[in-house]
Amino acid sequence: MVHFSAADGGIPLPDVVDPAGGANQTRVRAHNERLVMSLVRRHGGLSKAEIARRSGLSAQTVSVIMRGLEGDDLLIRGEPVRGRVGQPSVPMMLNPDAVYSFGVKIGRRSADLVLMDFVGAIRLNLHQPYPYPDPDAILAFILDGIGKIERMLTPLQRARIAGIGIATPFELWNWAAEVGAPAAAMERWRAFDLSAELAARTRHPIHVQNDATSACGAELVFGVGASYPDFIYFYIGSFIGGGIVLNSALFSGRTGTAGALGPLQVPGPDGGTTPLLKVASIFVLENMLKAAGIDPRPLYYSADEWIDFGPPLTAWIDSTASALARAVISAASIIDFGAAVIDGGFPGWVRARIVAATRNAVQDLDLQGVIVPDIIEGAVGSEARAIGGASLPLFSRYLLDTSILFKDPD
Repeated sequence: MVHFSAADGGIPLPDVVDPAGGANQTRVRAHNERLVMSLVRRHGGLSKAEIARRSGLSAQTVSVIMRGLEGDDLLIRGEPVRGRVGQPSVPMMLNPDAVYSFGVKIGRRSADLVLMDFVGAIRLNLHQPYPYPDPDAILAFILDGIGKIERMLTPLQRARIAGIGIATPFELWNWAAEVGAPAAAMERWRAFDLSAELAARTRHPIHVQNDATSACGAELVFGVGASYPDFIYFYIGSFIGGGIVLNSALFSGRTGTAGALGPLQVPGPDGGTTPLLKVASIFVLENMLKAAGIDPRPLYYSADEWIDFGPPLTAWIDSTASALARAVISAASIIDFGAAVIDGGFPGWVRARIVAATRNAVQDLDLQGVIVPDIIEGAVGSEARAIGGASLPLFSRYLLDTSILFKDPD
């Protein structure tokens, strides 16, 4: 089954008719241009004077950069803001229609392909549930989906696609038994280079990142990152994963696996310890539903349209919250995070129940010597992994991924 949806029935065209502007989008922008666009994106809209103040660039340099970016349709003018004296200031904003990117989420039970605009809004999306991820089927889904979406675009819009960002679990072959997949089929992922296969079949640059890291990056850029410079992030998918943000930047560690969180040891049902992923993952709920004689397939039809599965869902939320509480306190005993952010591939009402239950479960623990972080809901939602993936081409060409953007000037 393939689910297709289009926001507002399609993509509105900007008031631009010169296709040469599209060609300009394909080059990697210079550092100062990227700095200006990143500051504008971070704050939603800034005047030239404010950009100069925050960037440290001279007013003349900013004026030259702004004229160029406006000429390339990357920036647009907002409504003038009138003060008490002097000329009104005109905020400059990112043009949502200036750049698009594809984001791919590969999960253990479903895949998503989205087209995202320059300010992070999803314009078009495709969703494909499956029993397990087959490499050839995933490749076909991505290529067919890109073709379907591009046929809905104008030549100018197609010229403004920056690339494809793929958010995928690493070492998919390691968890065949847990998701009931044939071991031989999953083993094919070990030698399958999806990035190379796509690069050989599409004109777009390819970027790949771990799926949970991508979700954490989306939360940093489009979610709570503006409010919390340091947070630990939990994304509950078929398997739970996560990420760490320190000083408003993703922290990946020496080997790139910092913040994986799934292997973190928590109390198990038998009184011993078990990895967090074997308690607080959707595949555990899937097995609980099967044991109760309930069809679990609706879990993967649409992440935002779950039904209330009754007692099995309540039991899973309680056990998930208990495990998350232990994980949060363990993390907070090492780094005093400002927040623990919880999100996942489920509707907002499920997320709210998990967060509320986790807050309650934390109060039952020994908190001596621990500063408990704010335990909050993620702001991006179930498409966080795909959005994080789609962000990769944008940051590669147009924006800066740096903590300086999250600090106010002195």
